[in-house]
Amino acid sequence: MVDLNQNVQYIKGVGPNNLTLLQKLGINTLGDLITFFPRNYEDRSKPKKIYELVDGEEALIDVVCASQMSETRFARNKVMLKMLVRDDTGDCVLTWFNQTYLKNKFKVGERYQFYGKVNIKYGRTEMARPVFDKEGLNKNTGKIIPIYPLTYKLSQNKIRSIIENGLKLTLGKLDETIPEYILKEYNLEDINTATRQIHFPSNFEEYSKARRRFVFEELLTVQLALLSLKSRYDKETEGIQFDKNVKMSDVINSLPFKLTKAQLKVLEEIDNDMENNKPMNRLLQGDVGSGKTIVSIIAAYKAAKSGYQSAIMAPTAILAEQHMQEFSKVLEQFGIKCELLLGGMRAKKRKEVLEQLKNGEIDVLIGTHALLVDDVEFKNLGLVVTDEQHRFGVRQRASIVSKGANPDVLVMTATPIPRTLALILYGDIDISIIDELPPNRKKIETYSVTKNYERRVEEFIRSNVAKGRQAYIVCPLVEENEEFENQKSVVELAEKYQNDIFLEYKVAYLHGKMKQKDKDDIMQRFKDGEIQILVSTTVIEVGVNVPNANIMVVQNAEHFGLAQLHQLRGRVGRGEYQSYCILIYEGNSATTRERMKTMKETDNGFIVAEKDLELRGSGEFFGTRQHGLPEFKIANLFEDVSVLKEVQSLSAKIESTDPKLEKEENKRLRKLVEEKFEDRISI
Repeated sequence: MVDLNQNVQYIKGVGPNNLTLLQKLGINTLGDLITFFPRNYEDRSKPKKIYELVDGEEALIDVVCASQMSETRFARNKVMLKMLVRDDTGDCVLTWFNQTYLKNKFKVGERYQFYGKVNIKYGRTEMARPVFDKEGLNKNTGKIIPIYPLTYKLSQNKIRSIIENGLKLTLGKLDETIPEYILKEYNLEDINTATRQIHFPSNFEEYSKARRRFVFEELLTVQLALLSLKSRYDKETEGIQFDKNVKMSDVINSLPFKLTKAQLKVLEEIDNDMENNKPMNRLLQGDVGSGKTIVSIIAAYKAAKSGYQSAIMAPTAILAEQHMQEFSKVLEQFGIKCELLLGGMRAKKRKEVLEQLKNGEIDVLIGTHALLVDDVEFKNLGLVVTDEQHRFGVRQRASIVSKGANPDVLVMTATPIPRTLALILYGDIDISIIDELPPNRKKIETYSVTKNYERRVEEFIRSNVAKGRQAYIVCPLVEENEEFENQKSVVELAEKYQNDIFLEYKVAYLHGKMKQKDKDDIMQRFKDGEIQILVSTTVIEVGVNVPNANIMVVQNAEHFGLAQLHQLRGRVGRGEYQSYCILIYEGNSATTRERMKTMKETDNGFIVAEKDLELRGSGEFFGTRQHGLPEFKIANLFEDVSVLKEVQSLSAKIESTDPKLEKEENKRLRKLVEEKFEDRISI
C-alpha cells in the first residue's frame, strides 16, 4: 500500500517554489494533497455551436482555426493577440494579452477546442483568454475541471497537474477507512473510486457519489470521537458533589439588578450539575452583553461556600482585570477572597499569591495563560471557568483541569454557534444558552455603505467624538497583502487618520502581531479615554468593556463572516449612549448583499450565526480548527443535514454496542478516529 505520510516535495511537479505555496495551503504530505478537495467545478465537457453562445457565459467551442495570429503592440510593451476560428454556424474572434508564446501555436485548418468567457457586441462574437486543447487531447477541455481554493501565485493548472501526479501514485492502492458493513448499508463509494472522482469526475453523478462518501466519513469521525469522549467522561469519572445547602439565590437576591429568565434557567442547569456527582462539562453560549459573567460569579460562590476553589481563565490581561473587578464587587461581601494572577507580575507579588493559593486562602483565582504554569498549585480546585473558549485550545483547558480532582468545567463563549454546529463542535459538552439580553440594552443602529461614503462616515465619527464619545475602526489586515492589494493596513490607516483627518484627536492602532503588553497598554488607555479613535484588526473582538465607545466602523466588511461582524458590533452599545455600527463594503455580489442585509435586519446572534453557516458553509465558519477539531474539509453542515442525521443515528448505534471501537468490524473506524483526533483523544 502507499505511504500517505511521504513529503509532498517528492511528488512530480512540486519544485521548491511550489512546495512553499503548497505548505501555505496546509499541504505537507501526499495524504494532505489528495484530500485537498476542489471548491467548485467547471463543466467543460459539452461543446456549443458558435451561434448558441450567450454573452457573459463561459463556454466550450469545437472549431477550426481560420486565420493566422495577428499581433498588436500598445502601452508599455503590452501585446494583444487575435485569431479567427469558425464552425459550421459562424465565426468567433479569440483574444489573448501578453501571451506571445502562443503566436505560432495554432495551424490554419486544424481543429481545436477552446473554453473561455464569451463577449458578444454589435453581432460580433469574441472569447477572451480561452484555455485550449488540440483535437483529441482533452487536457484542459472536454471534461469536468476541478477548481481549487488557492493561494496567490499557484495556478489552477499547476495544482491540478500536481494532484494528478499524486493520484497516479495512489491509484487503487489506498486502504479503505470505512468498514465494509457501513459502505454496504449506506451505499457509499469505495475510497479509491471516490478519491479519483472527487478530483476528476467523469460526470456530475459520479462527483455526487464521491462527495457523499467523504462528507459521511468526515462527520462520522467527528461524531464518534466526541461520543467516545463524552461517554468516557460520563462513565469513568467521579466528580465533586457541591453542597446542596449552599443556595445561589443568596447572591441573586443581593444583586442591584434583576436577572433575566434565560440567566435563571441556565443557573438552574449549572446548580443541578454542581450538585451531581458527575463532573460538569458545560458550554455557556450567550450573545455579547447577555450577562454570562454574573452566571460564572454565582457558580464560583457555590464552589467557595462548599469549600472549593475556582479558576477563572480569560484570554487577555485586561479582560482578566475586568473580571477581577466584577467578581470582587459581588463576592467580597460574602467573605470570598478573589485574586489576580498575570504573566507580567512582580516576582514578590506572584510568590505571595501562589503561597496563599496553595494554603487555600484564595477562593477565586482569575488570570490568563499564567494559570497554566506548573508551579500554580491549588489546595482544592473545584470549578474551572474558561472565557471565550475559541481563544484556548483543548490542551490548555485540560491542563488547568488537571490541577484539581475532576473539577466542574464551565466554558463561556459570546460567539453564537448554531445548535447543529454546536452539537458537532462540542458533542462532548452539555450546552446552555442565554438567548435574551437585559431589558435596558439599547439597539445598536447598523448601516452598510459603499466606499463612496467614507467622507461622510469620517464626519459622523468626528461629530460623535466631539461630544466626548470614542470610536473603533476595524480593518481585515495588519499590512498590505499580495492577495488584497487595495486594502489599507491598520498601521497606514491609523497614520492617515492621525496626520490628515483627525488631527485634533488621539488615534492609536492595535493588531495581533504586537506584544501582549503593548496591546494591553493601548486597550487600557482607550478604556481610560486617553485615546479617542482606535484602529484595530479583529483582536478587539474579545470582550473589553468600554461603555463610552459608541461607534464601530468595519472596513472591507465583505471579508468578514457574519458571526465575526456581529461580535465586532457587540463591542459598542455597552453604555448609556446610542451606538452605531457602520459596515463599509466593496463589491456587489449576491452573498455580500445578503450579508449586509442580515446585519441590518437582525441583532440576534443565533439568527446571524445560522445565516453565516448557510452563506459560508461550516469549513470556514469562524475557524473550527481553533476548537481543537480538524477543520471540515468537505462537509457543509447547512447542506449536509440529511447526512448528519444518518451519521448521528449510526454513531449512537455503534456507541451503544461498541463504545471503544474494539470489535473487529470497527477496527478501521478506531484507526480513523485516532488519526484525526490524536491530540484530543489522548487527553
